[in-house]
Amino acid sequence: MSKRFDLLSVGEMLIDFTPGEGEGVYVRNPGGAPINLAIAFSRLGGSSAFCGKLGDDDFGRFLLDVQRAHGVEPVCPLLTREAITTLAFVSLNDSGERSFTFARKPGADMLLTEEDVDKAGLENATIVHAGSLSLSGGPAAAATRHALEKARELGKIVSFDVNYRDLIWEGDYGRASEKIRETLRCIDIIKISDEEAFLFGSEDDCVSLFSEHGIRVVVITRGARGASAFLDGVRADAAKSPPAKVVDTTGAGDAFFGGFLSSIVSDGISQINDITIETVEKALLVGSAAGWLTVQKAGAINALPSMEEVRAAMALFKP
Repeated sequence: MSKRFDLLSVGEMLIDFTPGEGEGVYVRNPGGAPINLAIAFSRLGGSSAFCGKLGDDDFGRFLLDVQRAHGVEPVCPLLTREAITTLAFVSLNDSGERSFTFARKPGADMLLTEEDVDKAGLENATIVHAGSLSLSGGPAAAATRHALEKARELGKIVSFDVNYRDLIWEGDYGRASEKIRETLRCIDIIKISDEEAFLFGSEDDCVSLFSEHGIRVVVITRGARGASAFLDGVRADAAKSPPAKVVDTTGAGDAFFGGFLSSIVSDGISQINDITIETVEKALLVGSAAGWLTVQKAGAINALPSMEEVRAAMALFKP
């Protein structure tokens, strides 16, 4: 019998070169929103797997080891020689906000295929998750759409993170919006930040558009100003967080959404129609605490909290 997972995350895993000590010094770190989310989910007690393509190089082998070391099952372990493992160079401003430079022309993550997805075991997952970056080009675009469509056919909970990166889309936000719109009919839970809402108009436009496509849960994050979620149009707001000393925002959104999804599974939800507003309110609290903890440490994966840490942080949040 095939191994079952609470979450199967599809998309990119790459090397984040983050600023080190000294001008022009960068430190190698594992990164990529789908793997960050899978590890965040695993840290919080869920079982997770990752489906993404890596290069047959030292970076790819390192990233495979990272998956296993953090409790994530690599369901696409064959490395490709057709491209190097994707690289991203991260810059931080004085507020800890990020900007990216990518080495991806192409990168290995773009070479994920529909065959890879079919071998990944979507039927064994409760939640199938993906993001927009893998829709940007290469075989991975079709493979990601295939994963979402197949997951919907199998009756899985399908989650999606808009996660717009201007450099990846070469500033063509119209094309990004179009490619995301093509997937909306397959999605049950979607996360978008207030800074990404322009892709579809305003925050209200996002809620309306997503709801029209049958998406039951729409989550809008607003950084330090908290988050909201809409279940069939009914709004819930995250509890107010205590002040945080922001060190690095890398991975905070992934920690938030990983916490949100892990809370849903921990409540015993396996079908999207079983989600209630109480489920959503609890998920917002868990996600907010996970994100709040993450921004107070450097790096992405290394900053992701445990469930014990999240429970302690939740007690500090105010209604």
